[in-house]
Amino acid sequence: MKSIKILLAVFLLTGLVACDEDFLDVKPTNSGDSETSIQTPADAEVIINGLMSKMRSSAYYGRNFIMYANAKGGDLTIFSQGRGLDGLYTFNHSATTGSYSGYWNQIYHCILQANSILESIEKLQSEGSTGDFDESKGQALTARALMYFDLVRLYGEPYSEDKSALGVPNVVKPLDASAQPLRATVEENYNQILADLQTAAPLMSKSKSNGYLNYYANLAMQARVNLYMGNHTEALAAAEEIINSGEYSLYSNNEWVDSWTMQFGSESIFELAILPTEGDLGTSSLGFYLRRKGHGSGSAAGWFMASDYFLDRLGEDPEDVRWGVMSYDEVSEDHLGASYKYSGSTDLVGDGKSTGTAVNIKVIRLSEIYLIAAEAALPVDKGLAADYLNEIRKRSPSLDPATESTISVDMILDERSKELFTEGHRFFDMMRLNKSITYNDDLGGIAVTNRDKTIDRSFYKTILPISQSEINANPDIEKQQNPGY
Repeated sequence: MKSIKILLAVFLLTGLVACDEDFLDVKPTNSGDSETSIQTPADAEVIINGLMSKMRSSAYYGRNFIMYANAKGGDLTIFSQGRGLDGLYTFNHSATTGSYSGYWNQIYHCILQANSILESIEKLQSEGSTGDFDESKGQALTARALMYFDLVRLYGEPYSEDKSALGVPNVVKPLDASAQPLRATVEENYNQILADLQTAAPLMSKSKSNGYLNYYANLAMQARVNLYMGNHTEALAAAEEIINSGEYSLYSNNEWVDSWTMQFGSESIFELAILPTEGDLGTSSLGFYLRRKGHGSGSAAGWFMASDYFLDRLGEDPEDVRWGVMSYDEVSEDHLGASYKYSGSTDLVGDGKSTGTAVNIKVIRLSEIYLIAAEAALPVDKGLAADYLNEIRKRSPSLDPATESTISVDMILDERSKELFTEGHRFFDMMRLNKSITYNDDLGGIAVTNRDKTIDRSFYKTILPISQSEINANPDIEKQQNPGY
C-alpha cells in the first residue's frame, strides 16, 4: 500500500507496461526524463495508450472497481466467505484492515499520469509548439474527470447527502515528492470534474476511436455527473445530444445477448480493450469472478452470484432477453445466478480473442444514456421520460410499457438494475437516490457481523476509510478521516 506521497512518481513511457507493482522504482515527475517524454503529438498518443493500460488494472476497471458497486448494491450475494473480495459484500472495512486502499493508490496513480501529460503539453505550447495536441489533452482531461468521479464516490458522501463533506484531494498538477495534499470537499471535487469535462469537450473528435475517449464519451460523463448532482436539465441535454447524434444505436432484442461476444459494438461509447498479451487477468478476471464455481476451470471459485432480489426483478418477465447471459450457480441448476457478460457468453466464448478471459470492459454504453435521459426528464416531462425508458424496457417484451401515469424513479431504478447488472452501478445508484439496500445473506447462510441485513447511506461504512498507510505518509490527513473510522 503506497501513499499519494509516493505515487507522485508518474509513469510516462513505462505506462505501456501492464504491471501494477513496479512503479516505486521510477523517477519523480520533476526528473529530466519526464520533462522530455512528450515532444510531439505522436508522443502524447503513446502516453495516452499507457494511461488506458493503467486503467485496466485489476485494482481499477479491470475488476475491483466494478466489483465494488456490484458486491455492495444488493443485486449480488456470496455463497461462502473467504473466496475473494467478500469483504466488499460484508463491509469489513477499517483503516488498518480491509481498507481496500488499492482503489486510492491505483486511481491516483492514473490521475498523476494524466496530470503529467497535461503539464507536458502546456509546457510545449508555452514554448511555441505548433503541434496539434488537442485530442490528447481532451482525453487526459476527460480521463482525469472520470477518475475523480470514481474516487469521490468511493470516499465522499453522495452529492445530494452533503456536498460540504470531505471528498478527496484535488491534485491537478504533478507535485513535489514531499507534498502531502489534503482532502477537498465533495462540491469542490464535482466542480473540478465538470470543469475538466467542459474544457475537454471542444478539443475532442466526434469520430469513434475504439478503446479511447472521444467527444461523446465526454458528453456521457457530463450526463452521469450531472445526474448524480441533481442537475437534471444539464444531464438530459448531454444525454439527448448523444442519442440524437446517430453515432451509436441500441441493440435489438435479437442482438443484445450476442453483443457481449463482440468488441466495440454499436452501443459502446467507451470501452477499455483487454488484450490477451496485455491486461488479461485470466483466473483473476472480472468474468472469472462472476461465473459459476468450477465452470471451465477448477480455479473458478464461484465468488459472486445474483441475489434472489435481483432474480425476482428479472423474473418479472421470463422472456426478458437479459436472461441470455445468466446461467445456473452452485445453489441449484434452477438458480440462474451466474453472470456471463464478461465471459462473452454462457459458453465462455469471450469477445473474439484467443482467450475467453480477455474480455473488454464496457465502461459507458448507450443503454445507460437512455436511462439517464429517462431519469433526468422525469421531473419535467413524464411522457418523454417514459419514451426513453421504454427503449430499454422493451428488452422485457412481456411487460407493459411505461406510461406518463405509471413511470416512476423506482421503475427507472429497476430497469437500471436489470440492464446494467454487474457493470458497476447498483450501489452508487442506491446511495445517490437515498434507497435502502437489503442483502440476501441467507442464500448462502453467510454470517455478517460488520453491517446489518438492511442498510442505507446513514451507515458510515458506505464510504471507505482513508487507509492507515496513507495516514502514516501524510499525517495531517488523519484529521480528515471519514466519520466512524
